[in-house]
Amino acid sequence: MLLGAHVSVAGGLAKAFDRGEALGCTAIQIFSKNQMQWKAAPLQAGEIHAFRERFERSSIQSVLIHDSYLINLASPDPTNLEKSRQAFADEMRRATALGVPYLVFHPGSHMGAGETTGLDMIIESLNRMLQKCPDFSGTLLLENTAGQGTNLGWRFEHLAYIINGVERQERLGVCIDTAHAFAAGYDMRTADAVLKTLDEFSTVVGWTKLMAFHFNDSKKPLGSRVDRHNNIGHGELGVDGFRYLMNHPDLENIPKILETPGGDTWFGTNLALLRSLIQ
Repeated sequence: MLLGAHVSVAGGLAKAFDRGEALGCTAIQIFSKNQMQWKAAPLQAGEIHAFRERFERSSIQSVLIHDSYLINLASPDPTNLEKSRQAFADEMRRATALGVPYLVFHPGSHMGAGETTGLDMIIESLNRMLQKCPDFSGTLLLENTAGQGTNLGWRFEHLAYIINGVERQERLGVCIDTAHAFAAGYDMRTADAVLKTLDEFSTVVGWTKLMAFHFNDSKKPLGSRVDRHNNIGHGELGVDGFRYLMNHPDLENIPKILETPGGDTWFGTNLALLRSLIQ
């Protein structure tokens, strides 16, 4: 079972494995640089070696990188768009250097330009970045959003539209955030509801594109389109939907990452609860 949390890299990227192992994780997610800054110092050879060596001997089997929150590949502002593209290309290069197979990113926000215009800009951005980074060896994971503001990617149709428009479709997959899906209107409170949501995803996007989960409960109700995470069983989703996901045979080898509030103490509580659901 690939299960874990988004852990800190304070003190060095390789420290993430210590924190993940202390929590009993078999999968982790990290930021490869400060997520609230555009630029970061280039990775040094020693830092890359330390990370790769620690990964190789770790009990953690899967690592994901989440890109910077500043990046908007749909921005209608030329200056912001160029900064976003440069920052995203840097994220791709960092993931390749570290040997991390998955780079998770929010599709982008159209900022009033309209959904279709925004989606087309994301496609153009991704095509350019994949051409600019031909050595990128991983998979870019579109994360579904709650649909707050002008955020794109809250409908499975948005994700399918982007994937179908990208030339190198084999380099794209999807990370489903349970709280985002719920806030966007996809019910995940019961086994039947989760099954219906996954069936819709399979029909619209394709089952093979599902490559990771963010496991979060939601503070806000179904269809609210407000992105507020909560700890497992303490929000609007409850526990039953997670029980179904934890026991779905086709999801065992798909990384499931917590992004719940409260830090490591709550990560430990949430992980223990999720493990207790396995039958």
